[in-house]
Amino acid sequence: MLTTPHARTLGTLVCLGLLLSATVSSLIFGHIPVSLEMLINSLTDYDPGSLEHLVIHSERFSRTVTSVIAGAGLAIAGALMQTLTRNPLASPGILGINAGAMFFVVVGATLFSLTSPSQLVWAAFAGAATAAALVYFLGQEAGRGVSPVRTVLAGVAITALFVSFAQGLLILNQDRFESILFWLAGSVSGRELDTTLPLLPMFGGALILALLLSRQLNLLGLDDEVIRGLGLRVGQVRLLIGLVVIVLAGTSVAMAGLIGFVGLIVPHMARGLFGTDHRWLLPLSAIIGATLLLAADTIARLVIPPQEIPVGVMTALLGTPLFLHLARHVRKVS
Repeated sequence: MLTTPHARTLGTLVCLGLLLSATVSSLIFGHIPVSLEMLINSLTDYDPGSLEHLVIHSERFSRTVTSVIAGAGLAIAGALMQTLTRNPLASPGILGINAGAMFFVVVGATLFSLTSPSQLVWAAFAGAATAAALVYFLGQEAGRGVSPVRTVLAGVAITALFVSFAQGLLILNQDRFESILFWLAGSVSGRELDTTLPLLPMFGGALILALLLSRQLNLLGLDDEVIRGLGLRVGQVRLLIGLVVIVLAGTSVAMAGLIGFVGLIVPHMARGLFGTDHRWLLPLSAIIGATLLLAADTIARLVIPPQEIPVGVMTALLGTPLFLHLARHVRKVS
């Protein structure tokens, strides 16, 4: 663990370097390879007649931006949920929030013909909030409050329920199946900047609020009586954190679909390197989450070219063994 300010600053610079490398790799690797020189030329002297320039500007820029935002959003949401519930297995994917958002998006698209990003993102927020409320209610243990084990079991059940409902709707509405299928597997392919940019204000506002709550988050590991004695309004802080999680997870699902395990494993990676201080944990989780999703998407393009594996499959391949490891070594998150 990096404990000194100098070591943490150096570690942050290394993580930023990895993020930059992953971003460049996302722009140059794929079915149509692009050289670094060609990438620079496309930025400084764009030629619409060049196939490589066209691929970079029309397809890879948008999926790179989507990967960065979705990866950062899911990672921060996971870190917040683990602190809020004091459960190291908490994440938007495990606790059903992603599945709830995805189900409401499918309902909006299939039953109400919603197509614009602004419409779908509100559907995603509603689904994320509904799933969070259900999991919180089902995770309660009489006389003891929220139980980590019951919460995880409730999240798994809610995820299975919403995914099954979504698949059933798509089977009944074959005309919408192709356009909605990517939400089930998780994909950043085919996203356009025109659909991503309108979501940035909400995402940015939630991110800033999460960073402003860093000091309060550091206190949530203490007992509630101690926290109240320090003058912190626990209920208000938890409500704000819940709203931030819903916005971040809903935005990520609206952009990239059902991508699991990023919100689970990335906070543990950041916590293992930088400790539990949320002033470091949250921004580093965002950087690592963006890097991880960029790397997963790049690898997904190269495994069986010209076909692409959905990025949600790649994150699942990485996240499943780590989830099993965490499940065997559950400890309270401080």
